[in-house]
Amino acid sequence: MKIYIMTDLEGISGVSSASYISAARNRPDLIAEARKFMAGDINACVEGCVRGGATEIIVKDCHAGGFNVTREMIDPRADFIDGSTPGIRFADIEGSDGLILLGYHAKAGTPGAVCEHTMSSIGWQNAWVNGRSIGEIGIDAYIAGEHNVPVIMVSGDDKTCAEGAEWLPWAVMCQVKKGFSCNGARMPSFEKTRALITECAEKAVKKAKECPVLKPEAPVTFKLEQVSRSGMPANPAYKHLDARTWELTVESMERALFFN
Repeated sequence: MKIYIMTDLEGISGVSSASYISAARNRPDLIAEARKFMAGDINACVEGCVRGGATEIIVKDCHAGGFNVTREMIDPRADFIDGSTPGIRFADIEGSDGLILLGYHAKAGTPGAVCEHTMSSIGWQNAWVNGRSIGEIGIDAYIAGEHNVPVIMVSGDDKTCAEGAEWLPWAVMCQVKKGFSCNGARMPSFEKTRALITECAEKAVKKAKECPVLKPEAPVTFKLEQVSRSGMPANPAYKHLDARTWELTVESMERALFFN
């Protein structure tokens, strides 16, 4: 059984604010700690996948282009994809029995969500697919579905899990913290959260073959409201709706994400 783990950073155990993520906050000590936290959650997830029956595990670091953890930090039972995979969201996902979204975050504007944003905290505000408001959870679930792979588990704060359950009611939700604001959370011990991640991953893998895939209806109309009035695409394929919002209709969610 092949399981794919896509890991972000905002929803990782122990991460409570942008100070753990952004160099602009001038806390390199916290950024270094966050990378250790990420490795701990990944390894707890790999352990759960193995217990659940996984025989092949791929981990991809998707936070800010990768390079947040190193190969030596990751359980040797998993292969590790780091860095850029141009035009491909989930490199080598084909044939996977399930996708785990580890350490994810709620979409921009979600009250009380830790580090809430819609995929790009710098450039994106709101996004819609075929008229439905969407965040990174929904986008990645759609892309995985286009590869016939179901999302089987989501981890993050309570708001992330609520968003995940809305999109993926069959998946296992793994709450590792409770958000109070974009930069504040109640966090259990790592002993508790890592044990929970292992337990949830084992459960998710065991029920993976029961989970349906989630595919967007084609063609896909992707609409994006940017954070500021800069960087609007010049390609005529993009329809400009106002000074900061554009729309694009293409054959798939993955194509919409990487269109240029």
